[in-house]
Amino acid sequence: MTLMEYKNPIPISKKLTENYEYLNDKLGFDVSFDVGYREIFIKSKKVHIYYVTGLCDTNYIIELIKGFLKLGEDDVYLHKDAFDIIHNHIVFQQVNIVEDMEEVITNVLAGLVAVIVDDFNKAFIIDVRNYPGRGPAEPDTEKVIRGSHDGFTENIVINTALTRRRMRDPDLRNEIYRVGKYSKMDVCLSYIKGIADDKIVNEVRKRIKNIEADEITMTDKKLEELIIQQKWNPYPKVRYTERPDTLAVHLYQGLVAIYVDTSPSVIIAPTTYFEQLQHVEEHRQTPVVGSFLRLIRTGGILLSIFLVPLWLLFVQHPEYLPEVLKFIGEKEHGNVPVIWQIMIAEVGIEFLRLAAVHTPTSLSTAMGIVAAILIGQIAIDVGMFSPEIVLYVAVSSVGSYATPSYELSLANKIATLIIIIFTFFFDIWGIAGSTGFIILFLTLTKSFGKPYFYPVIPFNLKEFINIFIRVFATEQKERKQKSE
Repeated sequence: MTLMEYKNPIPISKKLTENYEYLNDKLGFDVSFDVGYREIFIKSKKVHIYYVTGLCDTNYIIELIKGFLKLGEDDVYLHKDAFDIIHNHIVFQQVNIVEDMEEVITNVLAGLVAVIVDDFNKAFIIDVRNYPGRGPAEPDTEKVIRGSHDGFTENIVINTALTRRRMRDPDLRNEIYRVGKYSKMDVCLSYIKGIADDKIVNEVRKRIKNIEADEITMTDKKLEELIIQQKWNPYPKVRYTERPDTLAVHLYQGLVAIYVDTSPSVIIAPTTYFEQLQHVEEHRQTPVVGSFLRLIRTGGILLSIFLVPLWLLFVQHPEYLPEVLKFIGEKEHGNVPVIWQIMIAEVGIEFLRLAAVHTPTSLSTAMGIVAAILIGQIAIDVGMFSPEIVLYVAVSSVGSYATPSYELSLANKIATLIIIIFTFFFDIWGIAGSTGFIILFLTLTKSFGKPYFYPVIPFNLKEFINIFIRVFATEQKERKQKSE
């Protein structure tokens, strides 16, 4: 629901004692040490101030109290227009007036300051938030050699500002919502009016508003699950980015973005399989170099999926190999069947990946290298693995690391394991049938109504070429002009 939509509104009482008792019960002033409360007298009027100490700038609260005390010393008569007079003396840039007690509680817990004046059933909501967090730093998964090195943080206000800095477009819209019955997490829907498809914007907006969940403390990932309703499909139907320049490019392509407070990742939708293969580094180089990088990356991803299944097929049927490739095959047989060697090696690589993620940064690189070398060599020495298994699985894993989308690389890993199993049991028909099944599965998949395997199915020659060849900036400019 939005900032102003509450199913069971509770009006603010004109009696401050009733408001205090209600807020004390809900916020626990006497229990939670970080919930702040002050009572100020402005001549004949009492003013109650509510805030959360860790989410507000203390200096701003001090300035607010000083302003109220100074107003009490001025020669000002607080008559029936006292609320408007106090409003006129609040020297902060963002001040809203609310009449619902539940909205007061939600805003206080979000880091805003609530001010309730005696004899008035309205309250001031003053934005003096100062969330704890880190500065904009380059994301580890989207590093570039050239270009900006700032990235999104866990603060939704900073994230939208980083995007605004790159897009001085008056048609950029940022709609704020609060999601979660109890967590009431800030969620921002961002798009460019006139470029984004209205049907997609309305569909995303509708799905966000219709979310019924107690909390979304796992932020963007849980929000994605609630919006997409994706259970058994491993392929990501949205794209994540932590770079504001990448997000700006996608917004100008007509896509929509979803920010979630406390998450440095922004959801981009709708997306396709091939859009997940693009990386910002391709646009930081000349078109020729960018196209070269795109071709290399695409080749690496194809190797990560088909290299091991093809090798298994040739091991089982050496007659399929031409003379120039007769060197391919299992020269040294291990004591374990080849299919189990492959499965153990593939799963073992994932063990190493998980271990590297959970190992302290200063040790992860050394641990990964030592573990890979020692385990691989010892496994060969004891006869558990053949050397070719280690080689091809390692090359396949390097190709999976070249995939820009972490979620897509994991989905491709599952597809690879399926193709390996079918290849072992059904030979060439297994690899052909499983590959065809996966392509059919991707063809039937859609992201907010957009075909997931576009531009292959349905086929679009120009966009298909763009999978491998990075377009020139002038072509991108013309496309935006046509959209306008």
